[in-house]
Amino acid sequence: MEHRLSGIPQGRILSLDVLRGFDMFWIIGGASLFSNFFRLFNTPFTDSLVRQFEHTEWNGFTFYDQIFPMFLFIVGTSMAIALGRRKQKGLSKKELYKYVIKRFLLLLFLGFVFNGLFDFNFSNFRYAGVLQRIAFSYLFASIIFIHTSKKVQYGIAAFILLAYWAMMMLIPVPGFGAGQLTPEANLAGYVDRLMLPGRFCCYTFGDNEGILTTLPAIVNTLMGVFAGYWMLSEASQTKKALGLVAAGVASLLVGGLWGLVFPINKLLWTSTYVLWTVGWSLLLLALFYWIVDIKGWQRWAYPFIVIGLNPITIYVAQRLFKFGDVAQVFIHGFVEYLGDFKVVFTILCVLAVKILFLHFLHKHKIYLRA
Repeated sequence: MEHRLSGIPQGRILSLDVLRGFDMFWIIGGASLFSNFFRLFNTPFTDSLVRQFEHTEWNGFTFYDQIFPMFLFIVGTSMAIALGRRKQKGLSKKELYKYVIKRFLLLLFLGFVFNGLFDFNFSNFRYAGVLQRIAFSYLFASIIFIHTSKKVQYGIAAFILLAYWAMMMLIPVPGFGAGQLTPEANLAGYVDRLMLPGRFCCYTFGDNEGILTTLPAIVNTLMGVFAGYWMLSEASQTKKALGLVAAGVASLLVGGLWGLVFPINKLLWTSTYVLWTVGWSLLLLALFYWIVDIKGWQRWAYPFIVIGLNPITIYVAQRLFKFGDVAQVFIHGFVEYLGDFKVVFTILCVLAVKILFLHFLHKHKIYLRA
């Protein structure tokens, strides 16, 4: 039996909103909720689950390492739909650029605000960041989308991944030589130390959203564009889902094999990390597409939908406003009696406040289109 939501425009790929909301759910409190819940049991199995909600220190991969690149992938898929629709309406390249630049500048500004722009402490200011990476990945992927054909776009994506590999392995770093992928000796970190002002995150010798590592991140967005092409094709829904699965498995195989010589590494955003995360993004999109759009099971996903329709809003808002203070108004009288469950219950309530805030925005059709 279908459980479709009312008020959804016909032809909209709702699974994309759900997947975006699912992705953001972990950032706005989901990861902390499940991590602290599993910590209550203190077994080897639950300890391994806790580890999945933390970033890998260097080489390797955890579930939480998937969250950011999947968002870039979804940005690309949404971009293929939004810009493609505008192309079909006959908008000129100048009009398309006006749309793209506006979104780029808004994302860049919000990224600086998120990092503390109005503290005016520029000597200790972090110029790189999550929203900045989204902004630049979106900008360059849009330029490629506007000016090139699909075949050329495929070639550009492959070229970037191979070129980044070659640069990281062949260009020598002063004092260390070429091909060093350690924290202190890698090329990306050296470029950041040479050219990027302010402070770094999230390792000492460079920024994990730094200058050179933005290149392969563009490919995450381009791969999302390619998925968008497939979703908009004339293929049947079942064929689309199977096509996403096949592409996802292929990406994982290539990324895994290549990873034997070029490790999967989030902080360096290696080419293998791109392929590995794109593979999982494709498989998750296929799963959500089958559940939400093909089977029509949608009502369960409403919390993810309201998150997915306003992802940048909640990302910035939770930095600027204390949703926890709102939750404490309702729970402060009894939460102290919950013992070991106090932390988990508090996180759950704060997460609920955030979702209710997004529900309010959705009901009043207030969206930050960034």
